[in-house]
Amino acid sequence: MHKKKYKDLLLVIDMQNVYTDGEQWACLDTAGVAKRIRQMIDADICPDVIFTRFIASDTPFGVWRDYNRQNEKINSSAWANEMLPQLSEALEKYPLYTKGVYSSLAIPEVYAAAKKADRVVVTGVVAECCVLSTVFELIDAGIYTIYLTDGVSGLDREKEAAAELVLSGLSPLHLSMMTVHEYMESVKN
Repeated sequence: MHKKKYKDLLLVIDMQNVYTDGEQWACLDTAGVAKRIRQMIDADICPDVIFTRFIASDTPFGVWRDYNRQNEKINSSAWANEMLPQLSEALEKYPLYTKGVYSSLAIPEVYAAAKKADRVVVTGVVAECCVLSTVFELIDAGIYTIYLTDGVSGLDREKEAAAELVLSGLSPLHLSMMTVHEYMESVKN
């Protein structure tokens, strides 16, 4: 039986320094997620890769004004907002887009690329925030999503598990949940 070849988009969400160990918004496994993202990129698993980052908007609206005030120290730190150095080589090859809200689909270029893909493979941080918001928007846009459970990290295991539990109710109709290894095996020729 011949396996269908998909045109997948690898979406790497907000892999910035502020989410690393010891930082204010540290996620459970940012370093491990970065390593697995590099593994996929180095293996050329997805021909299309897009990186996003969260940078506080200069013109926030509604509750975002309060959010920006509360997080002013982080928002003003150039280092905290930089992408992880272990992804710098990939960032020379693939585009990086900026957003001032949680969902990466708020970026017109990301939305357009996602609509052209057969599936969007989601990785990055924060599982229960920017990643979850993006996944819901992908599904609402009718875009099949692959959520890589070890390619995403949350603030702690409980929050990661809660995001996975919520998303499991949408599987397999709207999305698949798998590990990076399972995904890489599934797309091998």
